[in-house]
Amino acid sequence: MPDGRTSFPARGSAMNPPNRFEPVHLERDADWNPEEDPLPRTQFLKDSTRTIIARNDSPDIGFETSVNPYRGCEHGCVYCYARPFHEYLGFSSGLDFETKIMVKEDAPKLLRNELSSPKWRPQVIAMSGVTDCYQPAERKLKLTRGCLEVLAEFRNPVSIITKNFLVTRDIDLLSELARHRAAAVFISLTTMDTELRKVMEPRTSPPAARLAAVTALSRAGIPVGVLLAPVIPGLTDHEIPALVEAAAGAGATSAACVVLRLPHAVAPLFVQWLATHFPDRKEKVLNRLRALHGGRLYEAGFGKRMAGEGVFAEQIERMFNVARRKAGIPGHGPELSVSSFRRPAGAQMELGLPN
Repeated sequence: MPDGRTSFPARGSAMNPPNRFEPVHLERDADWNPEEDPLPRTQFLKDSTRTIIARNDSPDIGFETSVNPYRGCEHGCVYCYARPFHEYLGFSSGLDFETKIMVKEDAPKLLRNELSSPKWRPQVIAMSGVTDCYQPAERKLKLTRGCLEVLAEFRNPVSIITKNFLVTRDIDLLSELARHRAAAVFISLTTMDTELRKVMEPRTSPPAARLAAVTALSRAGIPVGVLLAPVIPGLTDHEIPALVEAAAGAGATSAACVVLRLPHAVAPLFVQWLATHFPDRKEKVLNRLRALHGGRLYEAGFGKRMAGEGVFAEQIERMFNVARRKAGIPGHGPELSVSSFRRPAGAQMELGLPN
């Protein structure tokens, strides 16, 4: 980047930082002209994974199992904590994360296999634990819908987190699961500022569409909450009361709050993004983040990474709790049930796929 301020339309990142596991990385020539260079196109690559249910043992994550039909995410949220996972695939956390999407074409079949196994202990499955299961590719590929069809057949509870109005397409399946206390949806809500959303989360649904999704899900009898995630101190934290009020008015019955975290290459990506789009607020935001994390931009310790510590962390928590109580909504979602789980008659594992 000649001046560090170039950006691509509808992309969160404008660069590919080095992969921390690779000794060699490529850089553009010093005379690169971004106006002449073609825009990076999204590539969809087959992911030949042999299992689909991932396990989590982190004490500050509220689920033990998750299903991720996609790796990488075209939503392009600049702050996404999942970006460094792409480095395990040999890619960069930057543009690669947004433009090289790994697609698990066999996800529904793999899920059927794992739920059919007598080894499966019925429990809530999160979709997705990493990247958004309703990112743009889902409109055509329908892998998330295929997984929901399996979950509905087995009546296995599912908790969905998404930024995309597309979740309303699957209200029929989610309603059926909700009848058995086996479904909940959480809409990630970060800002009401549509211009900020365009550069911060370029391919996500606009704020009004996310609130419309809350309303549609609520009216269909599906428990729906909001996640104020991430809250960016010095940039979006002042919006907390308005976001909670708007969510409650749309029909949300729960709310939670998570402070921005910047693991590994996400930190330099975010710093570069601030310099490009909010140079006047850059130092304020970075200083607030350092105050939250003991002088660093990120603290990875359990119990600290999701909320931070110190005066600003306490201010954010107080502001959120006051707003939540004023709106009359709890800080936790519904307790889902496994009591209706079943293995349908004739359910068996697909030949050629693992147990």
